[in-house]
Amino acid sequence: MANHLITSCLALLLLSGLITLKAAEIDKLQHSITYQKPDDLSQYWVSEKLDGIRGRWTGKSLKTRNGNHINVPSWFVKQWPNTPLDGEIWLNHGEFQATMSCIAKQGTQHYSCWRQLTFMLFDLPEHSGTFTARISALKALIQEANSPYLQMIPQVKVATFSALENKLSTVINNQGEGLMLHHKDAYYQVGRTQALMKLKRKQDAEAQVIAHIAGKGKYTGKLGSLQVKMPNGLTFRIGSGFSDKERQQPPAIGSTITYQYIGKTKRGMPKFASFLRIRPAE
Repeated sequence: MANHLITSCLALLLLSGLITLKAAEIDKLQHSITYQKPDDLSQYWVSEKLDGIRGRWTGKSLKTRNGNHINVPSWFVKQWPNTPLDGEIWLNHGEFQATMSCIAKQGTQHYSCWRQLTFMLFDLPEHSGTFTARISALKALIQEANSPYLQMIPQVKVATFSALENKLSTVINNQGEGLMLHHKDAYYQVGRTQALMKLKRKQDAEAQVIAHIAGKGKYTGKLGSLQVKMPNGLTFRIGSGFSDKERQQPPAIGSTITYQYIGKTKRGMPKFASFLRIRPAE
């Protein structure tokens, strides 16, 4: 367990120079709340929630949500607008690790993997209009840029709550993560806003790894479970969701992981928690 998976991921991201760490900037992006059934569904645009790497195009460079510079091939951002953009660096469903691996690879000789990636846009941070107006502006910007690496996540209207549930089922059956609901009249607001909601069958959260619990039986000599601590101080174990490689090289103690769960107990403990991934550097 000494050679932790976190070493290969974060060392490349943080030390290779492909993501340059500077003094942390304030997160300048908008963030969602967990879904709360709205009174009027017709007031919302609905889109798929992609499981990619959140990115912010400043008009000149691509950064993580906390402002750390991401070195990208010049041809990837060629003809991109000088307007700030909000989106996800994305490969495909179920390819989060491959996306992160591509961003982490060292040297221009590895830039070929970027040809498989796309910056999927969902908002314009500095546009002064409503979300409906920003959708139209995004479409115009993408058409003008004419870049194969710049696309927009489709935004649609859903007529009924049963249709919304059917759409969620379709997305999940295609290995998607969930849906986003964005109020049509909302203005872009930095931070968490009730005008933007994420709808998922499973919720996810983050916790810090505080101990490795040795496995038994078929997991003898490997990781059995992680002891993790939630931001509120509560601790619990996660014993499922790991690949064989992750059990041999588990997330390092002190690292932050993302896990999935279905509901919570009265004490606030996650139920049916399972490991999802190591949180990427930002």
